[in-house]
Amino acid sequence: MQQKEDAFPNIQQSALLLLAGFLLQYVIAIALYDYRRSIGLGEHELAALSMLLGNGLVLATVLHFQRRSYRDLLHSSATSALATTTLLVPPVLLLVPLITLLDYALVSFLQNVFPLSRWEEQAFANMVAGSVGSVVAACILAPVLEEMLFRGVLLRSFLQQQPRWQAISVSALFFGFAHLNIYQFVLAFWLGLVLGWLYERSRSLIPCIALHGALNSWVVVSAQGVQAQNSTSTEFSAVGWAASLLAALIGVWLLRRFLIGSSAATPKNVA
Repeated sequence: MQQKEDAFPNIQQSALLLLAGFLLQYVIAIALYDYRRSIGLGEHELAALSMLLGNGLVLATVLHFQRRSYRDLLHSSATSALATTTLLVPPVLLLVPLITLLDYALVSFLQNVFPLSRWEEQAFANMVAGSVGSVVAACILAPVLEEMLFRGVLLRSFLQQQPRWQAISVSALFFGFAHLNIYQFVLAFWLGLVLGWLYERSRSLIPCIALHGALNSWVVVSAQGVQAQNSTSTEFSAVGWAASLLAALIGVWLLRRFLIGSSAATPKNVA
């Protein structure tokens, strides 16, 4: 692959883009805060709207600079979007139960080592609150916007500048740091490796958004179930682990069959 050292964004520019996105969300939230009740927005709905507008402005600016369309951003593979969805989304969804179980185990371990502060407890509670705003933000906006930014913009550019796994690892680091806490950083980093591999092989955000959205949705639904039972337990049976592992192995086998050595995996589809 011919590397393009002047590809935009590079690592430094990517850090500035993420900072700009955070600042825009903060400024928009402040600007709308006093008017939120008059326009019918609760706290969670305001956060969702700020996420949408802040990230939307960053993505629109980058695409304008790169002279790219949203369609190209979402799916730049020579394989059709329908074929990609049909072949890749089902095996991707088979990975969700095991990733979720590993997430719970990992977060429980980290919380024992680094106990949550009161602010962090409230922040995590807000993420899975079950309100319209929090559900839309976690299950729809975050998967779509984050995949467009971290895989569609950052990773795509890094793949033009760096060897494959170096580019995927750097984009995963950015993805982890963007979550701003140690608990989500660890999961987001290794999940970013999986999502990065999916994108590098498929040249499509469709399977990435499907996996990201399904994981977030599973976490939100599980949290609501735990709250409904007035329980804090996240223990799972051996049967649950075994079934999740079997589903993940089938999913990995199907993904390798469809993606390893496929024409969609070649970097020729990336401009």
